[in-house]
Amino acid sequence: MQASKNKNTDKAEPFYRLSVPKQKTSSEIINEARNVLRTLRTRRPFTPREDQRKLFGSGSTQAPQNRPPSVFSLHASSFDLGESRPVSGVRLSPLDHKPVLVTFTKDEDSSISLPKPPADAAEVRKVSSARARLFRRTSQGNFLSAKMVSPDQNEEKLDSEEPAMMSNLCRSNDNCLAEQRSYTPFNGENRQLICNEHISRSEREDFLKGTAGKFLFQLRGERSVNSDGRFADEEQQFPCDQIKKPGRSSSWPRSTGWKRRVTGLEDETRINESEEEEIFWHIKILPILHELEKEENIENLCLACTKLYQALNEGNMLGKRFKRRSVLLKTLYKLVDVDSDPLCLKLAKIILAMKVDGKNLLSVCKLAFKICRNEKNDYIIQNDRLLDCLLEVLRTEDLQKSNEALLYCMGAIKFMSGNAVLLNEMVNKGAVEMLLQLMKQINNIKENDTYFSNLGHLLVQLTATLRNLADLPPARSQLICNGAASELCVALEQRMNAKDVCTYIVRIFSKLSSYNDFCAALADCSRCYILFLALLNKHQKQQDLVIRIIFILGNLTAKNNQAREQFFKEKGSVDTLISLFQTYRELDLNAQKWYHEREGEGKKRPKHPSEAEDVLIKLIRVLANLSIHPGVGAALAAAHRVVELLVTVLEYKSVDDSEELVISAATAINNLSYYKVKSSAVQDKKLHIAEILLKLLMSNNMDGVVEAVRVFGNLSQYHEICDFIIQKKIYKFMIALLDAKNQDVCFSACGVLLNLTVDKNKRALLMEEGGIGKLVDCLRDFGPADWQLACLICKTLWNYSENITSAASCFGEDTDTLLVLLTSLLDEELALDYSLDRDLRDYNKLYWEREFKPVAEKLLDRIQSHHSFLPTVTITPF
Repeated sequence: MQASKNKNTDKAEPFYRLSVPKQKTSSEIINEARNVLRTLRTRRPFTPREDQRKLFGSGSTQAPQNRPPSVFSLHASSFDLGESRPVSGVRLSPLDHKPVLVTFTKDEDSSISLPKPPADAAEVRKVSSARARLFRRTSQGNFLSAKMVSPDQNEEKLDSEEPAMMSNLCRSNDNCLAEQRSYTPFNGENRQLICNEHISRSEREDFLKGTAGKFLFQLRGERSVNSDGRFADEEQQFPCDQIKKPGRSSSWPRSTGWKRRVTGLEDETRINESEEEEIFWHIKILPILHELEKEENIENLCLACTKLYQALNEGNMLGKRFKRRSVLLKTLYKLVDVDSDPLCLKLAKIILAMKVDGKNLLSVCKLAFKICRNEKNDYIIQNDRLLDCLLEVLRTEDLQKSNEALLYCMGAIKFMSGNAVLLNEMVNKGAVEMLLQLMKQINNIKENDTYFSNLGHLLVQLTATLRNLADLPPARSQLICNGAASELCVALEQRMNAKDVCTYIVRIFSKLSSYNDFCAALADCSRCYILFLALLNKHQKQQDLVIRIIFILGNLTAKNNQAREQFFKEKGSVDTLISLFQTYRELDLNAQKWYHEREGEGKKRPKHPSEAEDVLIKLIRVLANLSIHPGVGAALAAAHRVVELLVTVLEYKSVDDSEELVISAATAINNLSYYKVKSSAVQDKKLHIAEILLKLLMSNNMDGVVEAVRVFGNLSQYHEICDFIIQKKIYKFMIALLDAKNQDVCFSACGVLLNLTVDKNKRALLMEEGGIGKLVDCLRDFGPADWQLACLICKTLWNYSENITSAASCFGEDTDTLLVLLTSLLDEELALDYSLDRDLRDYNKLYWEREFKPVAEKLLDRIQSHHSFLPTVTITPF
């Protein structure tokens, strides 16, 4: 913020009271560096990366016994086989006729039996004979039991058959399928389905064209089947919109997603298992399950799992409604005991795709968590689509019913977010919006709810993931668009006692508040200031939490005047800052004392700020930023405890050891010294402040020197300080700084000299050390490029020459040079550079017209009126 007052140029004024254009442009960055009231910048607190991936980080405040474990044993026994049953549909009404089981000849050795509706005996024998030949090789050796049962016995029969089916998996079947070792689509041109060497070529072709499907449907009652897989007479019985047609690329006869729903006049019925599903199961799935049962090579097992997933996807068998789902899952569960992360990754993907729930969902989420916990697995996870499955779990599972499963699912996703490739993939798959929706659900659970505590563990994983996502620009944009600031504030308010949750949320704010758009969104959350103050008071000695909250407050108050006022008006805001200042100053003093006592032991102070010192740096930044607001700044200037604490920093710290801290303290004092209020603590301590600034002024740190000069610029408005400057010969140092060839240094030094020339008795000091000549040199070197500095020099020379009797006696040998300079700088065509971009040109012209020109014209007129000879000069463009 730039303070401004219109003053008569004949009257001396402090150097910082300069007019500025009302409309700020991008070019005004030139001016920001020398504003007397300046905000401070600092580094974002560093967060070290965890050495190991854990459910809860090493800094967690929760006792291990009060949180879910990060390490656990997981075996096939961890899964519940009873939960693998398919979803049962609506039970059918009894049929008028009972299905007749088809028996096979003894030499066929088949356990497959099909329901047989009434039909023409000859036709049935014909179809049955063809089908028996088709599956003879498949069924030899009781490969897998797959008996067909009546619909109303289906669910019970399935469970009773499972043990026999699993035991038969181990049996070999050398002639089962040519496709058993290498998976290709069923209708591939270069593959033949070998069912029996006696099957005719025409029969095989009919089967591939879908004839087998027609035969099998005819088993149900000699009803003809259309090319789209529907009964011909269905076209008259049912509207087309009641028949769903799944879109799969296979040439298998299509039915309604392997399940058919038929709506009658009185009862809603469902055919439990279509014949094409039966064919697909035996031809495509069983051989792979057989391979999984007998294979021992890990690589081959992984290959088989890949084929299995592809086959299930092709056959629309993923999900809960697959008839033989339990048989499949039992086979997969057994393989969990194989100690192989690549294999377990394949298993987890399939099991999750089968939509398991309950204990099995928890176990498979733990399995995914275990895989993702090992950073070495990131590469294989990238090449598989486990992330899709886990995000689907987050999207669909019930928050309360499956909270523990969601915890490990979210933990696995958190681990993935530590990988740059997977992190970008999350953003592209909409993870940000999904996580915020999940957070909203958690926030809706009240504290008295039984699930509230457990969901806090889930919230830790969620917020840790969001923290990683906040690093990516697209994710930041999505967080802003989806109202992350307000939702995170709600979670923060509800979980005030959960330090782990608070820490991660504060870390998110710490990252995002460095960006103006999110900072503005956070400032709009009016309760954020109350929450931050409450956290600071509750966790005052938790440095990792305190430093980030202070950093956030510094960002909020850096550019937003409303935020400065709103925070200041919160009850106890300044008292909280003072309390923190005292706490961490004591910690820093103790640390400094410890190092001092052990200097002989070779203990050296760390190069970087200590934890306590870093808190003080960011705390002082908040105070400096708050003081930009006129009302807040005046109140802080009158707060004696605030000023005392800032002064103590300058007393016990040196700029060589604690550069950022000392310069920050000097900047804050400089801001507060701007305000002339009756009860100003800065005014009361001005002489003491001037004395301790001498140490900084004489240091080799140019940034520290400039900051000290700025403070002297404000304090030199007081006669006591002007006398102090003369007494301590500080004015000579200010004249010497005019040779610094640095605009900002010259600007600050010239400001002190300007205030000294207010006193008539001190004006002659400018002639010492060649002060007039140095001012003229600065005007020549920096004038055309810096109209603020040029104006300040002219004001100083104007004050100095108030009682002029002769230009030559007043300005000495620099008189003619000064006349030439002023004449040239007042020529608009020569002075203003029109090659600059429009904004910068308008900015320069505005300062030239409003600031420099009025003072320079009066100074030139005064010199000319007291100069007896005006030399002829050649004016050259700058």
